[in-house]
Amino acid sequence: MTRAVVFAYNEVGVRCLATLLAQGVEVPLVVTHEDDPNEEIFFSSVRRLAALEGIETITPAADELPQLAARLEALAPDFLFSFYYRYLIPPALLAIPRHGALNVHGSLLPRYRGRAPVNWAVLHGEPETGASLHYMVEKPDAGDLVDQMAVPILPNDTAAQVFDKVVVAAELVLHRSLPALCAGTAPRRPLDLAAGSYFGGRTPEDGRIDWRQGAWQVHNLIRAVAPPWPGAFTDLPGGRLRILGSHFRNEPARHDRPCLYVENDTMRADCADGRRLQLLQLEWQGRPLDVAGFIEQFGSDPLDLGDAR
Repeated sequence: MTRAVVFAYNEVGVRCLATLLAQGVEVPLVVTHEDDPNEEIFFSSVRRLAALEGIETITPAADELPQLAARLEALAPDFLFSFYYRYLIPPALLAIPRHGALNVHGSLLPRYRGRAPVNWAVLHGEPETGASLHYMVEKPDAGDLVDQMAVPILPNDTAAQVFDKVVVAAELVLHRSLPALCAGTAPRRPLDLAAGSYFGGRTPEDGRIDWRQGAWQVHNLIRAVAPPWPGAFTDLPGGRLRILGSHFRNEPARHDRPCLYVENDTMRADCADGRRLQLLQLEWQGRPLDVAGFIEQFGSDPLDLGDAR
């Protein structure tokens, strides 16, 4: 029987762990994370799945990972798998499994290596992304590729909707690759790192809208950080306006400057390139803002965004 130690978190971690177990892989140990009380947990629990399956689970801090070497050596795993685990796994641990250490990454490698790959792909207006299964080396997301699967990014998909597709792609890629991995016949192809880029993590401040950009760029930011992520925002006199949803139809703007206004009972944003967006969800000072509330707060004239930041 094939034996694997699994480092996992998030929905990808749950589905990929379930895939290993469904194909008869023995998993004696799962390494995961404690949930962050300051983070909105919108995904399933790896720890809960492991408990249901009777698998021992530990949650070491990043600086405690090197101390796991002796324990992993005693388990003598054939593979080490990382499924959306958030810490870098030390090279000493990667070298322990007999047949290698593999990771599932949420992009079409070598593109969008690093953190928050789905959000970055949506932010850049990509037409597709996907999931990649690859061998792990010391450098993140740089080892040989085993398999990958693309999923479409539709023009009005949010990052959350795209992430749901990537979860399915991750499960399918692992499911179809496992038999060959276990048999020692899986392909591996070196990644051309020059053909992609590495991206870091994102912070809530990265959701600030730059109204000097065109409608497509503004829309991409809004949908890239829409809930369950912190959301896009703009600061206006009197407070912060969060724009949590938008719809892009490549329509011409009504006004000759960036502004917000109500038209036919819908909220609109005209942008710097002469195109506009329909705004689907707003919050003002932390509270939902509908059309009536928008008019009450800002009046019926277009709200100029020239000084917004």
